[in-house]
Amino acid sequence: MRSNLGSCLSSLIRQYVKLKQALGRDFGREGRVLAHVDQFLSKDGASDFTQTEFEGWCRTQLHLSSGVRRGRMQVVRNFCLYRRRTEPNCFVPDDRLLPTRHQVVRPHIFSEMEIMRLLQAAARVPTSTRLVLRPLVLRLAIVLLYTTGLRRGELVRLTLGDYDQRERTLLIRESKFHKSRYLPLSLDASTEINAYLTARTKHRLPMLSDSPLLWSGHASERGFSADSLWHNMRELCRSADIRKFDGRFPRVHDYRHSFAISTLLRWYRSGVDIQAKLPLLATYMGHVSIVSTEYYLHFVPDLAHAASNRFCSRYGALIQRPAQGGVS
Repeated sequence: MRSNLGSCLSSLIRQYVKLKQALGRDFGREGRVLAHVDQFLSKDGASDFTQTEFEGWCRTQLHLSSGVRRGRMQVVRNFCLYRRRTEPNCFVPDDRLLPTRHQVVRPHIFSEMEIMRLLQAAARVPTSTRLVLRPLVLRLAIVLLYTTGLRRGELVRLTLGDYDQRERTLLIRESKFHKSRYLPLSLDASTEINAYLTARTKHRLPMLSDSPLLWSGHASERGFSADSLWHNMRELCRSADIRKFDGRFPRVHDYRHSFAISTLLRWYRSGVDIQAKLPLLATYMGHVSIVSTEYYLHFVPDLAHAASNRFCSRYGALIQRPAQGGVS
C-alpha cells in the first residue's frame, strides 16, 4: 500500500489497513483499492466521502468486469462500515446498488476412474532432454492435488525442504490468511514423492532443500508456475477426455473440491461423527473456520446415498410403512 496517502480519509485508511493486517490478513489487494480511493479524493479536493464522490470513483472502474467492480466496491463499503463505528452519520454505499454477483461456478468432482485416466495420460506425455521427468512431475501433481486438496499456488511453491520423508508430512508455508500448516500424507502420496525423488536423483537434478518440488526443467531451477500447471492439467484432461457438464475442461481448483467430497464420503462410509471431524478438515485445508470448508461440501449423488444409508442404519427402524390400503 502507498505510504503517501493525502486525502481527508488517509489517516483512517492507514488505521483500518493496519488493523486488518494485525488480525492476520494480507490485505494487499484491499489496501491498493483504498489507496486508489484516497488518490481519487485527493485529486478531486474532496472534504468528505459522500455519495457523489463514491459514484465518481465508481466511474473510474467501468473498464473492469462486473465481478471485479463488485469486489472493489465491497472493499470500500466495508471500510465505510468501519468508519461508521466512530462517525455514525458518515456515508455508507448501499449494497443493493453494487453489480450483481456472478453465478457460482459449478465444480467438477473427479471420480476415481477419472483420476486413473489422468495418471495414464500423464504417463503418455512425451519427454525431452530438458523435460526428462515431465511425466513423473505431472503424475505427482495429480496425486498431491487429489489426496491433499492443496491450492494451486500452495503446490507450485513447495520446495524439497518442505517434505519430511521420515514424518510423511508437507509444510505449507504462509498460504492464505498468512497461515502455515503441516499436512500429514497418506502412504500412497508419500510413496509417490519418494519415487519421484529417486528418479530426480538418478537424473542428477538439483536436490537442494530450496529447490522447487515440481521441477520445470529450466536451467534457472524454476518450479512450475501457476499458469504452467493449469495449462498442463488442462492438456491432461483433454488427453483423457474429461470434461465438465458444460463441455469445458475442469479447473485445477476442482481437485480441491474433489478432495473435500472424497474425504466426507470416506467418513460417512466408516461411520465416524461427521460434525466432530469437520474442524479437522477445515484445518487440513487451511481454512479459518468450517464455514469456509462447507463451500466445498457439495451434495453430490454419492454423498446423498452415503448420508441416506447412514440415516437408515440408525433410524430406519423408527419409520413405519403405511398400512395396506392406508393413505399414502
